[in-house]
Amino acid sequence: MQLAQIRQIEAVGFRAWPASSVHYDGSWAIRMTASHPSKRLNSVNPLDPGDIDNMQQRVTRAAQRFRAYGRPPVFRLSPLAPKELDQYLDDLGWARFDESMVMTVDLANVDLSDAIDQIPLKDIGRFIDASLQVQGENSALKPGLFEVINAIRPSKGLFVIEEGAVPVSTAICVHDGALAGLFNIGTAANRRRVGLGRTIIQSALKWAMQHGAKKAWLQVEVANTGAIALYEQMGFHEAYRYAYRQAPEK
Repeated sequence: MQLAQIRQIEAVGFRAWPASSVHYDGSWAIRMTASHPSKRLNSVNPLDPGDIDNMQQRVTRAAQRFRAYGRPPVFRLSPLAPKELDQYLDDLGWARFDESMVMTVDLANVDLSDAIDQIPLKDIGRFIDASLQVQGENSALKPGLFEVINAIRPSKGLFVIEEGAVPVSTAICVHDGALAGLFNIGTAANRRRVGLGRTIIQSALKWAMQHGAKKAWLQVEVANTGAIALYEQMGFHEAYRYAYRQAPEK
């Protein structure tokens, strides 16, 4: 994927999952969110492969900013990050972790013939309760998730599949121009491999197409081979990868 296309997806991704504070040091976007610990919401995101001026001082400043904020210093390195920066962090002993891939698909190539017409939830709190239950996460995350989801400015669809009154699968779809991003995809551990993930994604993509989206994208950790296999079956393919680097403890 060309850098211009990567920049477009990165920009859409920032709008779809907004940090509460964004500071720029040159082309490095420093995203910080006190209410939620997500790495994507609390990381330095370099956006120009050629921006390496005063790299040592800027890394030091960023690390100081994160520590003052009570967060571990983290860089998120996509193909937009300078290779020199990756090497510099390597030399400093910054750990590399959670390599992820961005996958895309042209919606015209996705079979949605049996997709269920599902009306997205309007109640953010109800969606978050369902998502936390499905993914087995701590309810203490609810206020932070509410702040993040409520701050999404592009059109968003909050999808939940329930069996009886029990939520079993969730997903967020953010429609921004021609692109639709999928977030927070999850299925309850005891209901996996029965087609619920495919069903909720199809519903979300149908909703996005009805609103004018032409292409969909999502992010998934490389280690999550089961999810990747599902997305590939649905027509998604790898566009690019990114990984996180975290400063050694001091």
